[in-house]
Order: sequence, then structure tokens, then C-alpha cells
Amino acid sequence: MNIEEMTKLIKAVADNKLTSFEIKDGEFKLSIKCEKEAPQIVMAQAPAVPVAAAVPAAASSAFVPAAPAAAAPAAAPAPAAALEASEEGGKVITSPLVGTFYSASSPDAEPFVKEGDTVKKGQVLGIIEAMKLMNEIESEFDGVVEAVLVSNEEVVEYGQPLFRIR
Repeated sequence: MNIEEMTKLIKAVADNKLTSFEIKDGEFKLSIKCEKEAPQIVMAQAPAVPVAAAVPAAASSAFVPAAPAAAAPAAAPAPAAALEASEEGGKVITSPLVGTFYSASSPDAEPFVKEGDTVKKGQVLGIIEAMKLMNEIESEFDGVVEAVLVSNEEVVEYGQPLFRIR
């Protein structure tokens, strides 16, 4: 087998994305391998909240790892779905991440908000714990809490409706 034939063979193996090819001709042996690409892992990061502000009073003495330096600011806007109008005429605030929802800062504390409460933009409505970090859920606008759509200590999904505000 000459160089030109080997070059054609190598090109054919590469074009067809084969991972291994072997040919024997008498004492001549040619083995070609193409390593597979390593899978790309893409991670999305939820908005971070300063740990000291989000940790419930009962857990403040526990060790909580600091947020990474590249974390998004705490005032990052909620997903676009958080501002869409609901069928009832109010606005829906959705979960910006997967985690456990807490309606109060500690088990014996009053909930941050209840149905009928008036809220201001930036007011804390609840906390979602994800990977031992407490993330405050803030209101994106002024209004009245029409409905609290999740229970305390309920596991919530990304984009799940949490509150309806009119």
C-alpha cells in the first residue's frame, strides 16, 4: 500500500467519523483510530444572594460556603415568565431555580407575605434553598399578593409559579 492510498483511507475514516479501522496485507498492518470528542458540559448559574442576608436566624451559626466570585448579582431580574400576566389579571412571579421554597426566614417566624398583603418592588417574598445556599425571591413590582401558589418547604422547579400579584 502506497502513501496516496493510505492518505485516501485516512480521509475516508475521518469523513465517516469511525473510531477505529484496521487493515492487514501480508506482513503490512495499518491501524487508524479517531478519538471521540469529549462531551461539552454547560452549566447555568442561578442568581446568587449574599449568604448573610439569606440564612435563617436559626442556621446562622452553621457553616455556609461563600458564593463564587463570578456569581450574578443578587438583584438579577427573575425569568421573563415572572412578569407575564396570568389569566386572572395579575402578574406571576416564578421560581428562578430548582430548590426548596421557604415562606419564612425560620420555622417559627411569620411568613414574609400572605394573601392580601401589599408588597413593594424589591421586597422579599420567600426563600429558595439550593445546594445549601439561601436565595431570596424578591417582588419585581408593587402590588397586592393575590395568591401564594406554593406551600412552605415544598420542592419547586425552575419556572414554577410561586406568587400571583395584582
